[in-house]
Amino acid sequence: MNESAALAPAGTPTAHTTDSSKAGDRPVAYVQDQALLTESERSMTSRMIAFTLASLALVVIPGPNMIFIVTRTAAQGLRAGLASALGIEAGTLLHVATAALGVAALIATSPIAFGVVKYAGVAYLVYLGVKTLRGPSTTTTGVAQKTSLGRLFVDGAVVNALNPKVVLFFLAFLPQFTRSQGELPVFGAVFFVLALAVDIAFCFAANTIGPRLNRISNGHRWFASIYLGLGLFTALSS
Repeated sequence: MNESAALAPAGTPTAHTTDSSKAGDRPVAYVQDQALLTESERSMTSRMIAFTLASLALVVIPGPNMIFIVTRTAAQGLRAGLASALGIEAGTLLHVATAALGVAALIATSPIAFGVVKYAGVAYLVYLGVKTLRGPSTTTTGVAQKTSLGRLFVDGAVVNALNPKVVLFFLAFLPQFTRSQGELPVFGAVFFVLALAVDIAFCFAANTIGPRLNRISNGHRWFASIYLGLGLFTALSS
């Protein structure tokens, strides 16, 4: 037996006992914290993987935004399509921001606000359709040269920002994978990257058929009818 331990009064903790107690307490708390951290990281990783797969499945399905980008590319060339794609996804970032700030929820719950956004988007699509219809028939040498990339970017951003269906989409889709408001920008940024990558791929695909469409007599009327059709689709959708 240790002599110092034997000589110590009863109930008095020895230096060895005290050190062991302190040394034992610290690792237990540390392990518990690390376990909680690891579990949180695993949860975030699994949710992010599920979100990425679900997002990819959604963005590859042609919708109004995709049709808009493909039409712009076919009508005015690859650079015009890429500028439109960047604009569309800039609108996506705006929707993510409104969802994170709670503005999207206000729009979704207010019939007046929802209607204003909806019909403003319809009016803008009709404006683009009429503008294309009144433009020159040879889009490659006419409209493409007169429309700046900045303007094309703004058109894409406005078309997406004024689509109330996208507002509802992010309100319904993102909360299924996030656990707090602070995670919304992270998941939104991932969706932005995925959507932009798919948009760019469609731009390159549409650019291969654009010259053939532009050779068609009055081909600009086909492009104008697509914009007008998108406006009608938005107006009739509930």
